[in-house]
Amino acid sequence: MHPISHRQFRQILFLAFLWVSCSLADQSCFEQWVCVEAISDSDQLEFFATNLKPWPIALSFRAEVTNLKGPKRSVTLEVGGSERVKIASYRRRNPNKRYRYQYWYDYAVGQLKPHHEKDFEYALPYGEGQSWRILQGFGSRFSHTGRERYAVDFGMPVGSQIMAARGGTVVDLREQHNRGCWDQECAKFANFVVILHDDGTTGEYYHLKQDGVLVEIGQLVERGQLIALSGNTGHTTTPHLHFAVYRADSWGRTQSLPFRFVNGGQKLAKPRGGQRHRKSTPS
Repeated sequence: MHPISHRQFRQILFLAFLWVSCSLADQSCFEQWVCVEAISDSDQLEFFATNLKPWPIALSFRAEVTNLKGPKRSVTLEVGGSERVKIASYRRRNPNKRYRYQYWYDYAVGQLKPHHEKDFEYALPYGEGQSWRILQGFGSRFSHTGRERYAVDFGMPVGSQIMAARGGTVVDLREQHNRGCWDQECAKFANFVVILHDDGTTGEYYHLKQDGVLVEIGQLVERGQLIALSGNTGHTTTPHLHFAVYRADSWGRTQSLPFRFVNGGQKLAKPRGGQRHRKSTPS
């Protein structure tokens, strides 16, 4: 099963202005992650974005304007940790008429164009000596298609230990939910952990047990470290762990990337449904 973005496309603000003699600024912030600021005067309108976290995000922005000249299409750009950047700039067309605007934005955690390390050796995301059946591997027709093509589902009883497949920094998590079903509306109830890797990708672990996250935001974790307990929350039909490596994409979405597990010296480049791999110590 796939997690589906837990964020939604959001209309943030609508404002109408007459020409003014002084500058005005309006700011909108979301989830304590990002703020978008509109700065206007009698002749122009500028938008700025501020990343409130120390980790990169991919920010998407779109504005609809009246009596303003400027970008007409949406833009997606990377905003570095704690960085403030200009998104777009507009100028008034007719000085005798007021201008209006409305805008939308969304974001995804991680780099927009990471230096994906395809040859990195990921550990199986469970404890040594354990063996869990792969319910869905790469390219499974049930739900691992499109953006989720390179995801893996491991069938696990609720409460099974989940280990970090790769080290990094915990940048996002959720653990308060206790609901799972196959209806689309259940996607928002998925508990998860997101770990930012050194190459700008993220390792994401979904469908976790309620109160089953064992790490904190900002914490550095190592490959093989215990990070969570498996569950059955969110968009799901059976208890399992959904794991994938992602890059940030436009409008709050992510794109899964190919990766390979290594287990006891054996390379598992294309995990498939029905396989079982008992985790062993590297040779």
